[in-house]
Amino acid sequence: MGQAIEVYSLLTDFDINLFRAGRHFKLYEKLGSHTVTHKGKEGVHFAVWAPNAASVSVTGNFNGWNPHSHQLHVRWDSSGIWEGFIEGLELGEVYKYHIHSNSGERLEKADPFALVNEQPPHTASVVGTTWYQWNDQSWMRQRQAYNALDKPFAVYEMHIGSWSRDPSDPERFLSYREIADRLVPYLKEMGFTHVEFMPVMEHPFYPSWGYQITGYFAASSRYGSPQDLMHLIESLHKNNIGVILDWVPSHFPGDAHGLYKFDGSHLFEHEDPRKGFHPDWKSYIFNYGRNEVRSFLISNAFFWLDRYHIDGLRVDAVASMLYLDYSRNEGEWIPNEHGGRENLEAVHFLKEFNEAVYAHFPNVQTIAEESTSWPSVSRPIFANGLGFGMKWMMGWMHDTLSYFKEDPINRRYHHDKITFGTVYGFHENFMLPLSHDEVVHGKQSLIYKMPGDEWQKFANLRALYLYMYTFVGTKLLFMGGEFGQTSEWNVNQSLDWHLTQFEPHRGIQQFVKDLNMLYRGQPALYERAFSPEGFQWIELGDNENSVFAYLRRGSTLSDDVLVVLNMTPVVRDYRVGVPTAGVWEVILNSDDVSYYGSGVHQHAAPSEEVEWMGYRQSIKLKLPPLGGLILKQV
Repeated sequence: MGQAIEVYSLLTDFDINLFRAGRHFKLYEKLGSHTVTHKGKEGVHFAVWAPNAASVSVTGNFNGWNPHSHQLHVRWDSSGIWEGFIEGLELGEVYKYHIHSNSGERLEKADPFALVNEQPPHTASVVGTTWYQWNDQSWMRQRQAYNALDKPFAVYEMHIGSWSRDPSDPERFLSYREIADRLVPYLKEMGFTHVEFMPVMEHPFYPSWGYQITGYFAASSRYGSPQDLMHLIESLHKNNIGVILDWVPSHFPGDAHGLYKFDGSHLFEHEDPRKGFHPDWKSYIFNYGRNEVRSFLISNAFFWLDRYHIDGLRVDAVASMLYLDYSRNEGEWIPNEHGGRENLEAVHFLKEFNEAVYAHFPNVQTIAEESTSWPSVSRPIFANGLGFGMKWMMGWMHDTLSYFKEDPINRRYHHDKITFGTVYGFHENFMLPLSHDEVVHGKQSLIYKMPGDEWQKFANLRALYLYMYTFVGTKLLFMGGEFGQTSEWNVNQSLDWHLTQFEPHRGIQQFVKDLNMLYRGQPALYERAFSPEGFQWIELGDNENSVFAYLRRGSTLSDDVLVVLNMTPVVRDYRVGVPTAGVWEVILNSDDVSYYGSGVHQHAAPSEEVEWMGYRQSIKLKLPPLGGLILKQV
């Protein structure tokens, strides 16, 4: 005979109506485990959604993991929520739900709304709290000044477990607080405006990089407590660095303690494997057409923005959500009601997600990792867009890396890979990503994608970064790329920080630092990042010399900057047309000796009345080998 659990609810009828309508976006306040005082007694309130359960009980150390001891009560309203109050339990209590399904299965499940999980490989939930005395009010008040679409976005993408390890014990993860002590001054010195953390939600399989999530509301306990992660975020905010979080609403793993067949039925995932199973990742796809699932997912997005003060969500694998035939052969997918391949339920969910996020958190950004030509991903919902703030420009990434891999003698035949980006570059609010995906699985590190000897590799990489930072869109660079990490990213070890003692690596690190500072200081490089008014080709057809020249235009003529790139190892005396007369000063030269360059140098170039490239005025430049110049009129 089990112990009677007192009937007590945090949920109102209004909560239930919102939940069932798919419109409850703060479920984390009501479901899960919460320490409460009820009738003068302290304890924990539990609530879990399990509509196909015949019974649900709470098990833990407190009752010897007895599935018959503390049984929850099912609500009378057919919501499928089981709940109850257990007196005497406190923060730190380890627990699971024992679910006896209507089909006869007995399941041990972690709490989908748990705020803390045990450290893997253990899988139980822990009664936790996200209470924290925040001290980042200044950032939160003025976040718009750092986070708007007309502000500089130079994002440092990183994986917390492999950015740096304990030097005395390379197997030991640094905690969130230890990371804060090292990361914050580093990012501030390097000049990045934002950091993007790969998923920090709890995941049992570490080599999944965080993308196989079981604890959607729990920060990974590998690195500390929720409050430790909040300290890291607060420390970044105090130094005016925004925090973007990788968010994964596209799939979840089939771990026995997780969301899969949570109550014995296909509760969170679509029951038809043609819509509910992911062939690439061998994982399960959320049922976006189920109202309660949409409430769960949007509540999860709200949770990180609300409780953790996150400034943006990068939404993973959006393309896999949008297409019913994604990675599927003919006969392995179900057309939509109109006979098409679009997943209309996922489209509706993404629009609702963006609409809700921007309505409640107007100064954040949502960023789609979307690799196809789906129209209007970053356009408003009222204009039939998906409503994201930005979209990764995957085509630019593929074309650019393909171009730079070519031996310079062959680049004349691939000239259009650089110029093509402006054909479609203003169709979306694009972010230029050189992400973790480009430096794993045999793809080589960025520095080893570059052709030539050591000097040429580093010169090419500096030219790539100069081009990236002066092209349209915002910027994202994966950790290690800033100092020329030579090995592929390995999630099981630290970055090779010792490389920075060597001149080539120290030089490119200094170059990225100076590039970030210049990018942030030149409004022409970010104010019109998504507008054709902010970009103008001067020379895009000189494939014989592999030279490119373009203007980035600001809101005033005095803001304009001129960019000239020489993608060959030949020093060139080169004339460039300019729109106005005057002296054009070099404000950044990727070939400077301080960057491990060859030192081909030109301080300034006075204009001459020589018509060139369609302009009445022109300047003569000495273009450095495999390098670029950024100039501004003085």
